[in-house]
Amino acid sequence: MSALLTIDDLVVEYPGRVTVRAVDGIELSIMPGEVLALVGESGCGKSSTARAVVGMERPQSGSVRYRGDAVPPLGLRRRPHRFTAMQMVFQDPNSSLNPRKRVGAQIADGIAAAVARGAAGSTPGEWIEAVGLSSSLLNRFPHQFSGGQRQRIAIARALAARPDLIVADEPISALDASSQAAVAGLMRRLCLDAGAGMLFISHDLSVVRVIADRTAVMYRGKIVESGRSETIWSDPMHPYTQALLSAIPHPDGRGILPAAPDLEAPAAWSTPLPKALNRP
Repeated sequence: MSALLTIDDLVVEYPGRVTVRAVDGIELSIMPGEVLALVGESGCGKSSTARAVVGMERPQSGSVRYRGDAVPPLGLRRRPHRFTAMQMVFQDPNSSLNPRKRVGAQIADGIAAAVARGAAGSTPGEWIEAVGLSSSLLNRFPHQFSGGQRQRIAIARALAARPDLIVADEPISALDASSQAAVAGLMRRLCLDAGAGMLFISHDLSVVRVIADRTAVMYRGKIVESGRSETIWSDPMHPYTQALLSAIPHPDGRGILPAAPDLEAPAAWSTPLPKALNRP
């Protein structure tokens, strides 16, 4: 079985007075029906990776391939239909939803993209109900919803395009705690039902543990450890992975705060594990 997404030696830089290398030569792949989590602290390069995957950032070097084809940078022209099977869910729904367009029409845009690729038709009501909202809300505008509801609508629009690859950049951070696991689980179920793959970017390792088949840990633009999620969780090898896991709150009833990683990270954190130790 061929990979849906292949990232090979990807480098993303932001020029300026000092050039910032946000992504420093990473390699990742996603198979059909697989959820890969990319985790790490804010500023480690996760979102830059996501934007490069969908063509919103032009890599300095390396390649991003979807079903073997190089992903072209987004421009003014409409991209080929086959690349509409890649959909992104952004962290901030306010920047991805059109404030002047009713939400039903925006979900219908996703359906139109799916139909153009030959997928079966569906209705906006089906998708908005799939994310836990009522179809009676389709005629409203985005500003008439809460932040969590707007994120659900953004997820519904992405799923309506019947993607076989979803890039989800902190997709549940705008939701309340009671909804985060439910929506993340919904995204996983809908992906697997369609045989799709998903790159799920998050800093919440407790959710990642539940929904991701594999986990890649990112630090300062590099992948420092990767492997099966249950293996990463139960037997972390890299010092930075161990620090992330130790910072997760535990409901032990003792009121003890979790350990926080040092601001000045040990030099060992910047060193990826040998490839032989990056568990398959």
